[in-house]
Amino acid sequence: MTRLLIVGPPGAGKGTQSARLTQTFGIPEIATGDIFRANIRDQTPLGVEVKAIVDAGDYVPDSLTNALVASRLEQPDTREGFLLDGYPRTLEQVSYLDALLAGKGQALNAVIQLVAERDEVVARLRKRAIDQGRADDTEEAIRHRQEVYARETTPLIEVYRDRDLLIEVDGLGDIDEVTARIASALAQRGVGTAKDAAAN
Repeated sequence: MTRLLIVGPPGAGKGTQSARLTQTFGIPEIATGDIFRANIRDQTPLGVEVKAIVDAGDYVPDSLTNALVASRLEQPDTREGFLLDGYPRTLEQVSYLDALLAGKGQALNAVIQLVAERDEVVARLRKRAIDQGRADDTEEAIRHRQEVYARETTPLIEVYRDRDLLIEVDGLGDIDEVTARIASALAQRGVGTAKDAAAN
């Protein structure tokens, strides 16, 4: 089983690399945004609750996010593993995920952190905004999102670094090169190999 978490600032290519990882390992991507949307669309009890919170302009609380992720991890397609994207976002969610996986006799194999120099990412996102005619996506707004990301994820990254689960990968450059860097880093840890399978 391959159980991964991917983190990275907006514009670091996380979506692209996530899609490649899920294809390579044959595992589903579990992104909280997608889970929220699916539950709202299907009008599940949790979805109704999420919609009311989002419509009010509030943040979805950890307890509800945890419940949605737990529900998603019970689905059959996660039996061979999964790639988490956008969760956990808080230390409380880290603790919840630890307990949830431990209850199944599981744990994360690795945490992939896409690292990118902020000015380069801002320039990339600004160019994309201009190309797509999103004039309101100013450099100031883009930099603010980068700062929020850094502030929110730094504590989580330190937790996983202390556990020796963190793999830092340069997220800039050719897409294929970044994919190769991730594959090499995972292989060095035996993730996605016979060693990984033996550990489960």
